[in-house]
Order: sequence, then C-alpha cells, then structure tokens
Amino acid sequence: MSSMVVYVHGLWLTGIEGGILRRRLAKTLSAETRVFSYASVRLGLAANAQALAKFLGELRTDTLHLVGHSLGGLVILKLFESPESARLPPGRIVLLGSPLNGSLAARNLARLPFGKKILGRGIDEALLRPQERRWQGERELGVIAGSMGLGLGRLVGVRGAPSDGTILVDETRLPGIRDHLVLTVSHTGLPFSPAVARQTSAFLGSGNFIR
Repeated sequence: MSSMVVYVHGLWLTGIEGGILRRRLAKTLSAETRVFSYASVRLGLAANAQALAKFLGELRTDTLHLVGHSLGGLVILKLFESPESARLPPGRIVLLGSPLNGSLAARNLARLPFGKKILGRGIDEALLRPQERRWQGERELGVIAGSMGLGLGRLVGVRGAPSDGTILVDETRLPGIRDHLVLTVSHTGLPFSPAVARQTSAFLGSGNFIR
C-alpha cells in the first residue's frame, strides 16, 4: 500500500524549509512526500484550505498524512471543517507550533503601524483573538510545541511564559486531540529538528508520540 506525507508551511514561508523534515519522514515511513505551497499573506484561511483540498484531491495514494507548521496547521484544520475532507484517503495529522488558540504575537504585531498588512489576510480572527476550538475530526491529531524561547515573538511581547519564541505553548493546546508533546526547540527550528522528525514519524506511524 502506498503512503504519502504532505507538508504545509507557515506564514511568509514557501515550504522549502520543510525539505529536511520531508526527507527524514520519507525514509522512516517509506513514504512519498509533497509540499503544499500557498499564498499565506495574500489569501485568507478559507481560500487556502480550498486550494489545499484541491491539491490533495489530485494525489493518488492509499494513506495520506498531513504535517502543518505554524499557520499551515490552521489551514489544515480549516480544511477539515469542510465536506471535501471526507473524500480524502485515511491518515494522521501532526501540527508543529501551530497557534490553535490565537496568537499573542500576532495580536501585538497587528496593533503596530502596518502590522495587519505585514501579517496579511491569512492572519484573521483565527489568530487575532483567543479561540474556543475543539478537534472533532475522525483523524488522529498530534501537536508538537516548542519551548526554546528564541525568536521574533520576543520583540512583540512573547515572554514570561513557556514558548518557542513566537507561539506560547498554551496556544498550541486543543481539546480533542490524540497527543500533545513539548520539545526544546524554537519556532523556526521545528522543521529542522531531528527530534521533531522522529516524533512526527512516530505519531504518523502509530498515533502516539514516543515517551
């Protein structure tokens, strides 16, 4: 049976940064990998989720796993709010440093001159105010948060609580998910970390992180 992993990048990125992670997952899971690149600034979550649904619908595989970094995780969650998700092959989801309960960094940056323009349409109410989400999808979903507080978020008030330097650990928690894991990694470093790759592979393969 064929298996595929699709990587969905974060804000201001292209997916190139996920190359190392994709190679590691391809090797450990014996899977093909793809990257979904989208307009993280120009388009909103709904439009990007629709584009992701179209992209995934054209893939041919028996098992389809999804890995989302930061904003990419929100695009994935938005996809699974739509009927199109029911037509996809089975698989699991891992989110890396995704702000599932809003983002203090985004809210603070949005208050600055041109802040909302810099953040773009992808950063709408999903990040600019706390959310009351609950994962109700049929797929097993795991979340990895970083606790190495080094990043641009410190310039806009992300300090005083565990964070990856951009996203607070508490902002990555979501009721209804299968598993949540905190690793000593920065937000930018999540796609490059061998530990993140190992734990992502473990969850995609078994539905649990390694403890």
